[in-house]
Order: sequence, then C-alpha cells, then structure tokens
Amino acid sequence: MTYFFYPTLHCVIRYQNLVTDNVSVVEGEMAIISCRVKNNDDSVIQLLNPNRQTIYFRDMRPLKDSRFQLVNFSDNELRVSLSNVSLSDEGRYVCQLYTDPPQEAYADITVLIPPGNPIIEARDEVLSEGNETEMTCTAMSSKPAAVIRWMKGDKELPGKPKVELTYDKMYTVTSRLTFTVSRDDDGVPVVCIVDHPAVKDFQAQKYLEVQYKPEVKIVVEYPQGLTREGETLELSCQAKGKPQPQRVNWLKVDDDVPSHAVITGADLYIENLNKSYNGTYRCVASNSIGESYDDYILYVYDSRAGEGAPRTVDHAVIGGVVAVVVFAMLCLLIVLGRYFARHKGTYFTHEAKGADDAADADTAIINAEGGHTNSDEKKEYYI
Repeated sequence: MTYFFYPTLHCVIRYQNLVTDNVSVVEGEMAIISCRVKNNDDSVIQLLNPNRQTIYFRDMRPLKDSRFQLVNFSDNELRVSLSNVSLSDEGRYVCQLYTDPPQEAYADITVLIPPGNPIIEARDEVLSEGNETEMTCTAMSSKPAAVIRWMKGDKELPGKPKVELTYDKMYTVTSRLTFTVSRDDDGVPVVCIVDHPAVKDFQAQKYLEVQYKPEVKIVVEYPQGLTREGETLELSCQAKGKPQPQRVNWLKVDDDVPSHAVITGADLYIENLNKSYNGTYRCVASNSIGESYDDYILYVYDSRAGEGAPRTVDHAVIGGVVAVVVFAMLCLLIVLGRYFARHKGTYFTHEAKGADDAADADTAIINAEGGHTNSDEKKEYYI
C-alpha cells in the first residue's frame, strides 16, 4: 500500500481594526481626536481634516496650524488635540491607515455654542387677581437650538416655543407663556430655564406682583361666651389686601348702628347691651381692586342666661338607657307569659283529677289537691 503525504499550509490572517470616536466640544474649548489601531504591522497612521488635508503623518505635522498638537504617538495610537475650537472646525475628520487596501475611520466634530443670557419679559408689571398675563423668554444664538421650560413656584407650566435659524447657522428660541394669576401668586417667582448641552442651570426669573381686594374677618374680642343684657360688646375688623385698605366701615344691615356705639379705627364698641341691638353688623373694607365685607350676627340674651343650665346629656347615653329598659321589659313579659301558661295547665290538671266526685270546678280542685272525695271511706276490721 502506498501512502501519499500532502503538506498542510496554515494561513493566519490578522485583521487591523482602525477605530475612532465622535467628539462634541463647546466653542473655545479643546477637542481630542484619537485614531487607534489593534494588531498594527508597522503601517503608517495619519489624520486628515474635513478638506482631506494631512494634519499629522505619524508624528509629523505638515499642516501649519499650531492649534493642533500631538498628544500621543505609538504603533497603536495617534492622538491629537485641537485647542480654541471654533465653528469653522466642525466637520468629519479622517483617521487613515496605510494598508492594502487602506483603512479609514471617521470622527465627526460637533461644535456646541451656548446661548446668550436668557431674556425674560412680562407684558404687565403689576397684575390684578383673576387677570391673564403673558411672559416671553428668549435664548439667542445657540447651536443646537435650546429648550426652554417654565416654572411658577414649584409648578411647571407649558410654554409655546418658536425656533428661528439665523444666517450664521445659529438658533434663536423664544417661548411664550400665558396664565391667569390669583392672590396666592403675589411674590411668587416665574423662572425661565434654558436647557442646552453646552451649559447647565441657565435661567432667568421674574417675581409676580399681584394686587387683590381685601380679605375681611370680624373677631369677637369681648365677651368670649354669650352676649347678655347689660354687658359690653367689642368687635375687631381685620382686613388684608393689596394695596392695603386704609380704612374700614361699620354698619348695621337694614338698620342704624346704635347711637352710643363707639367706632375706633377698625374696632366697634357697644356698651350696656339690650335686645333692641339684635341684628347683623357688617365690616366693609375696600381698595382700588374691589370691596369685601364680613358679617357678625348679634343676639342679646337675658342677663341670667346660661347660669345653672342643666348639663347636656349625651344622646348616645340616652339611647343606651332606653334600649336597656326595653330589653328588660321584653324579658319580664316572656317570664310572666311562661308563668301564667304553666299555672293554667296546673289548674286544668287538678280540675280533671277531682272532677269525678265534685259538684263544681272549685270543689274538684280542692278535692284533687287534698286527695279527698265525697264517697265514704271503707274501713275493715279484723277480729
């Protein structure tokens, strides 16, 4: 038998992987471009700009732009820095490896341009409660376009954005906010927040000034309990508004205030009360926004009212007592019913036992209980 031996050829193909990364950089700052190779066989690495001009060939810089500086050069990496980046530097940079065939990888540099300081404007400087107002916030000359959010206090409100692209490829964003104010909004900040990848916590704010009609409340200073004949009544009117009401007025609804009543500022004093003073007393306060009032109903009691008054009994206690009484009565009726039923049965049984020799029912009962009959007892004698 003849054997043939064939030689075996082992071919190992080593792939060279050329990789790079996209870069986002804020205008005026520094960008780093890295061209990386795995398993390099001494092939030449070079970096080209978007116009395909050679920036670096190995560790040499043919391009006369001193903003490009070599950071690192080895068989596996070419790393270059670009300082003071401007919008004109934006584009696709090429990492190139001289192999057969040549390999290329692309790094896109995106230049971020932050917006200018946000400008917030209000249609109305001073507002009245219940009115609608409008505010605008503008973020100018940014790349990419900014996003504007609104906050009123701790609540976010929706705005209507408008984006404009200017001739120099910049974006201007204007957001319009419309809302209705209440008295609770007075002194509350409205904040315009600008979100952009180049800046953080970029915002502007404006405080609301809201005017509103007074809030009025009558406080009884004296007495603390019932208002009795012969006593003194002291009422105080508390009014708060914006602008603050300068004075308050006291009046009696459908009648005149007693002639000897004393009004001192916001306080009303009535001495020696009697029942003819009963009625509704009103405190009225006003400012440039409107008018408000509060009422106090006066009822004068007898001079001895409230003295020795019986203690109020809890309705729950009364209900409990009634329930117990009703239950006891029901139990008593059940016991009596059973007693009479048994007694009636005994009556009929005794009557039957003595009915044989009795002239009537009563005699039958007596005979049955005593064991007597009308027949003569038979006696026997033994001799």
